Amino acid sequence: MLAGTVALAAAGCGSDTTGTEAETPAKPTFAAGTTAARLAEAGKVTVGTKFDQPLFGLKGLGGDVEGFDVEIAKIIADGLGIDPDDITFVETPSAQREGAIQQSRVDFIVATYTINDKRKQLISFAGPYYQAGQDIMVKKDNTTITGPESLRATNAKVCSVSGSTPAEKIKEYADASNIVLFDVYSKCADALRTGQVDAVTTDNVVLLGLVDASGGAFKIVGKPFTTEPYGIGIKKGDTAFCQFIDEQLTAAAADGRYAKAWESTAGKVAGAAPALPTLATCS
Repeated sequence: MLAGTVALAAAGCGSDTTGTEAETPAKPTFAAGTTAARLAEAGKVTVGTKFDQPLFGLKGLGGDVEGFDVEIAKIIADGLGIDPDDITFVETPSAQREGAIQQSRVDFIVATYTINDKRKQLISFAGPYYQAGQDIMVKKDNTTITGPESLRATNAKVCSVSGSTPAEKIKEYADASNIVLFDVYSKCADALRTGQVDAVTTDNVVLLGLVDASGGAFKIVGKPFTTEPYGIGIKKGDTAFCQFIDEQLTAAAADGRYAKAWESTAGKVAGAAPALPTLATCS
């Protein structure tokens, strides 16, 4: 019996491989001159993301970046035939994102990047791949800040990030002298912890990560007051690359990779995976 097994194994290792060995999947091909073709040929890609946002884009002590945005970037890279190890993640704080794309410091950006008309004058977006809403985070024992309308009434100091849509929106609810801006949200969280500010405002899922990392020190008010569709930032007018990215998102939603990306990151705190939002028209 053993001899027969060895003989079969030897036959499987012979030079005749017809139908007996798995074939290496062919590399994807793209129209010459397109962004996808250039990146696939290079076999590597540079992606902008956040480094300070738990659950979406956070750089750990070991130097690795993790989160839902990171997993979405990996899905896009996989469609180009690029392995995760060949992705270089570059920190792109809110105020630096358009410049990073325009100056070709990154190939695309996945960084809790809300699609809006002002930004679309400078860059283009694929997606959206997620829809958030702006909310407010306070200390666990705060009972006076109950929503955006209470900020002015309580003369609260509120923190957000320069260049972000939440920083613009909160001007409707708080006096300019009471708005504190930093370059990253981790500094806002530190300011809240030390009492320099009374509240932090940004998208609810970003706050959820900060609350989770606070060890019970913070809470979310739970009164979202905007709609924030997150898109993938690319060079202005690169319609072909936008369409390619949208195809990858659609495929990932259909085969379960999108849900898996959520469940392994933000879903650990936020719960079940959302549906992929309706994709906007590429332009």
